Amino acid sequence: MAVSLGLFSAFSTVQTALFLKSSSSSSSVRLAGNLRVVTFAGSAKPATTESKKREPRGIMKPGRVSPEMQAFLGGLPEIPRTQALKFIWAHIKQHNLQDPEDKKVIICDDKLKKIFGGRDRVGFLEIAGLISPHFLK
Repeated sequence: MAVSLGLFSAFSTVQTALFLKSSSSSSSVRLAGNLRVVTFAGSAKPATTESKKREPRGIMKPGRVSPEMQAFLGGLPEIPRTQALKFIWAHIKQHNLQDPEDKKVIICDDKLKKIFGGRDRVGFLEIAGLISPHFLK
């Protein structure tokens, strides 16, 4: 406890700080006594002018889909999960399938029943879980 109070008093009594710039990419600040704060400026890797496009991963990676999902998507054999959700939401909005009293509930038509396991009503948070079986490993 006494040590921490001593350091606090040393910091609180210092009125000015002497800033020293070194010749490298770092700069150091000398406060009181031998206390020194070192900061590094600049990045370790130089910036490149060409941008590399990396392969999509996770939910952005196209995956094979079941025949039911292919029929819903118009015959696409592979699609990312994000795009499949966009297709489903576009269908829901286009055909006005949200429950007017509770917008969180989707009233399934025949196309949606095929991919949602025959359910008549689905909560919007359930959609991602219900399409998971349609993405084949």
